[in-house]
Amino acid sequence: MPGLQAGTASPFSSMLPLLLATADAAQHAAASAEPDIMQKFGIEWRYIVWQIASFLILFGVLYKYGIKPTIATMEERNRKIASGLKYTEEMQAKLAAAQQESAGIIRAAQLEAQKAIDEARMAAKSFADKQQVEAVQRAADMLTKAQQAVELEHKKMLEQARGEIARLVVATTERVLAKKLSDADRAAYNETATKELTAL
Repeated sequence: MPGLQAGTASPFSSMLPLLLATADAAQHAAASAEPDIMQKFGIEWRYIVWQIASFLILFGVLYKYGIKPTIATMEERNRKIASGLKYTEEMQAKLAAAQQESAGIIRAAQLEAQKAIDEARMAAKSFADKQQVEAVQRAADMLTKAQQAVELEHKKMLEQARGEIARLVVATTERVLAKKLSDADRAAYNETATKELTAL
């Protein structure tokens, strides 16, 4: 019985010798006081002591193999619950941080997108303005070239007209005078007609 008490590691193991000593003292006191009462009720102290010892042994076994593992299991479960709650709090904090970070990333992306849109608008406006200036310049160049071509054509037509008029003047003069003009006369008439036409 002492070996079992040492193995149980129960808080009540140390109380067993005290209870046995108390039971022995109570038995001696009762035996010296009134033996008739013990006999009257059929009480025998040695059975009571053995029942107390059996109860303590049973309690020690139950404590070691039933109550103590149950308490350990409950403590382990409490530790797991506390760990789970701590993990949940950490995950909530990480989720909140991730949400803030993603919101910041979205805001930065929106700002970048708006900046890109503004730059694209400015580039498009600049390109359109440049194209418009170039179109106006091309139109002005075309107009200038057209005017130059018209002037050249006008000069060419004037020269042709002058030559034709000078020829007609010479031919008319020959008919009026009824004689053939010499090359010198023709040159003089041509020069005179050309000067008069140029002066017009």
